[in-house]
Amino acid sequence: MTSTDLGSAEWERSKISGQDINMLKKMGFSKKENALQFPKEESYPKPPINYRVSFVDHLIRGLSPPIHEFLRGLLFVYGLQLHHLTPNSLLHISIFITLCECFLGVQPNWALWKRIFCIRRNSHHNVAYNIGGVVICVRSEVDYFDVKFPDSVQGWRKKWLYVHEESSNPAEENIAPFDGEAKIFRRRSWDAEATEAEKLATEALMTRIHELQNTRGKELSGIEITAYFLRTRVQPLQARKNPFWKYAGEEDADRLSKDLPLKDFEKLIRKISSLNKKDLIPTSCRVAPYSSANPLPEGHLVLSSLPPLPEGGEVEERAVVDDDNQSTTRPATEIAGSHKSAASAESEATASTHSLPHASKRKRDDVKDSGTSKAEEAEPSHKKAAFNPYTDALVSSDEEEEQAVDATARTRRTHQEYEVDGPVGDELLDALTLVEIHGDEARDGLENAEAGLLKLFPYFFPKKETPSTFVELAKTFNGPEDLGLKLRQEGLKIGVEGTIALTANSQQDVDWAKVGNIGEMETKKWQSLIRAAKPSARPILSFLGVKPAPAPSASKPEVK
Repeated sequence: MTSTDLGSAEWERSKISGQDINMLKKMGFSKKENALQFPKEESYPKPPINYRVSFVDHLIRGLSPPIHEFLRGLLFVYGLQLHHLTPNSLLHISIFITLCECFLGVQPNWALWKRIFCIRRNSHHNVAYNIGGVVICVRSEVDYFDVKFPDSVQGWRKKWLYVHEESSNPAEENIAPFDGEAKIFRRRSWDAEATEAEKLATEALMTRIHELQNTRGKELSGIEITAYFLRTRVQPLQARKNPFWKYAGEEDADRLSKDLPLKDFEKLIRKISSLNKKDLIPTSCRVAPYSSANPLPEGHLVLSSLPPLPEGGEVEERAVVDDDNQSTTRPATEIAGSHKSAASAESEATASTHSLPHASKRKRDDVKDSGTSKAEEAEPSHKKAAFNPYTDALVSSDEEEEQAVDATARTRRTHQEYEVDGPVGDELLDALTLVEIHGDEARDGLENAEAGLLKLFPYFFPKKETPSTFVELAKTFNGPEDLGLKLRQEGLKIGVEGTIALTANSQQDVDWAKVGNIGEMETKKWQSLIRAAKPSARPILSFLGVKPAPAPSASKPEVK
């Protein structure tokens, strides 16, 4: 099933609120003159010379020019532009860099990254996003920090702006020139895994990560890591003078601004996480981060492993894997403007970014990639006479491009993984492959439907016992009557009976015959009675034993 690629149609006039501008000022983005430029009437980004396209929700999650070389390397290896990444994906990278520099005492490590993360296409209802079209996912088999991402970042795509590029030579940054129409092509590097040698070299780092997560009384959380880099006012995704383990406090050369006021700091944390107003915001880490006040141990080995970067301002060719949206296989350099040198910036990924879709677990050896910078020749594209249920469903299925979902929900019920060299021409095996890939999707859908109906059941059928099977449960909602109308009528009936009881309790004489004659009721008189009753609504409801619902907030929902 082919997804529609939105391309440039996703871009529209930027809508940045005064509240957003004030937050950016407090975070230090405006302390230099002309550091930010806000679009006026244009509905498609046209960055001025020496400016890059970015998003409010990218900047508040740790992005700032000039771009950190680790992020530059990721964009190069994966064949992406900044605006292809969702806000949560940017936050994943910020947290990883902070984890490496502050708590592991190493530079952000490419080998370690490959052990923990992969990336997936972001699409929804057969629409493939361009802005925020890729999500970074934690591999399903990896135990990593619970970052508590929000379920969605509302309207972030509409909040784009121009950020001044501080580097005197933008070509050195090696980020593709902004192209809002650049298509996203799935590459073999998306599934790049650490080699055995890289696993051996990073085993101590993985062990330390598990210790940070599980040491009783000193457990480190994703929220603590996020809060730490926001408190320091150092942007993890910015090329900096010093690594985080040399952070020198208020006088640090890499600080973007002074400390945020506590109220703004807590608001920012809740904005980029799923924490609500009742949740406590960590003001410190239970594990002391490395800094100038807490230096690295003597003899500490600072490992270095960065993603490969292009040389000479050009990006080398890398093979593109067949994709349902772009079915041709061609070198990456043939894709319009996607790999020259310079930059740009996300989506409401309504999904948790903590999963590796299960379809990728059946893979061929030729889909793997070591992630090196050497050019890889794309295999010639052959027109298939018929649909191949193994390669066509596995290598570039639409399911792989769906939003990431919780890894536990994606785990196969058989608990098996398959390693197959290639299609074997076995019809039974090919059929089972399709069942394996799509069976979990169907089961997940039924489980989600059942969970939703179980929550609704007591509201629609308060006097009935909950059915024991999903079939019976579904039938109760599939009756001939309008359940919503019936529920409203029941509520109205209770309200009328309560009003009658209240009137009777007041011991007033009422001509109920006239009250019941609604044909003669005057609309204006009825409205005036309602207005007169409003100030006494709460004590009336309290008398009837009804707890008044809180008034809905008029404020806009916070985005992630």
